[in-house]
Amino acid sequence: MSTLHLLTVNLLAITGSLRANSSNMRLLKALSLLLPADWELRFYEGLGDLPHFNPDLDVEPVPPEVAAFREQLRWADAVVISSPEYAHGVPGSLKNALDWVVGSGELVEKPVALLNASPRSTYAQASLAETLRTMSAVVLDEASVAVPLPGSKPGVGEIAANAEFSALLRSALQALEAVTQGSRISP
Repeated sequence: MSTLHLLTVNLLAITGSLRANSSNMRLLKALSLLLPADWELRFYEGLGDLPHFNPDLDVEPVPPEVAAFREQLRWADAVVISSPEYAHGVPGSLKNALDWVVGSGELVEKPVALLNASPRSTYAQASLAETLRTMSAVVLDEASVAVPLPGSKPGVGEIAANAEFSALLRSALQALEAVTQGSRISP
């Protein structure tokens, strides 16, 4: 009888905000403190560097920033996105990034969790989920959580240490783990 072991889960974290210390980035950094030991998390930080999507540029070789983004997505077993809502919509920079991978397919069948740092912001969350599903990503409702961060802008450690917030983030991780590990058991 062979012994089964679980492989490392590679998780790519993307914030829809270009602000260095946005509540969405702090939420993702808090999530990184709660990861199981056998997970590797990378932050995609090139959102603002991507050129405006233009189908005429989506031919080999693609712009280097696009190639780097696509490579990060290929590396990932799952993706977690935390995005603000701007005027009831997804920030243009995040939508632009997604447009760059519609045709290349890096998100096809990829498990995705959506984090929301402001539970009142439901329009962008719904729009983002619809866009990702249209792209054939597997948006996991059970891994998509709203974490009601207060206006006092808690730090990363405070978010991770808060019992309510950490429980929500851990539930998202557990749902992601169930999907990713279910298909990644090796002999």
